[in-house]
Amino acid sequence: MFSKACEYGIKASIFIAINSYEGKRVSPKEIAEEINSPQAFTAKILQALVRHKVINSVKGAYGGFEVDKNELKYIKLSQIVKAIDGDNIYNGCGLGLEKCDENHPCPVHDKFKGVRDELKQMLENTSLEELALNIKSGASFLKA
Repeated sequence: MFSKACEYGIKASIFIAINSYEGKRVSPKEIAEEINSPQAFTAKILQALVRHKVINSVKGAYGGFEVDKNELKYIKLSQIVKAIDGDNIYNGCGLGLEKCDENHPCPVHDKFKGVRDELKQMLENTSLEELALNIKSGASFLKA
C-alpha cells in the first residue's frame, strides 16, 4: 500500500521519536541500521522529512536527527506519508488506471473508495507519539 520509501520514512520517524523521548539524536547510519534500509536511500528520505518539518536535523559533533518531544502528539502519520509519497494514496485508482473517477470508475472504484477513506482517517488520527509509546511499552515492535 505504501511505497518502500514511505515505509522507511514511517519507521525512521518512529525510531527518531523513541530516541527523542530519551533526549538522544540519531545519525543517518544508526537509523538505516535500525530500519534495515540502505544508508544513501535513508538519507534522501530523512531530507524529505526535514523539508516537510516532520523531523529536525542538527548539524555538528553532537548533531543528528530528532523530534521536539512536545510536538510528537501533533505529528500525524498523514504528514509522513505526504512528505514521502504525496497524496496519491488518497486519489489513486485501486487497479492503477490513469483515469478512474465517479464518471469513469474501474471495477473496484466504489469499494476501494471506502478503504481509502478509512485509511485517510487512520493516518490523520494516528500520532507519532502514539506509535513511539506503543513501541517503548512493548505493545508493538519496529522489527520482526
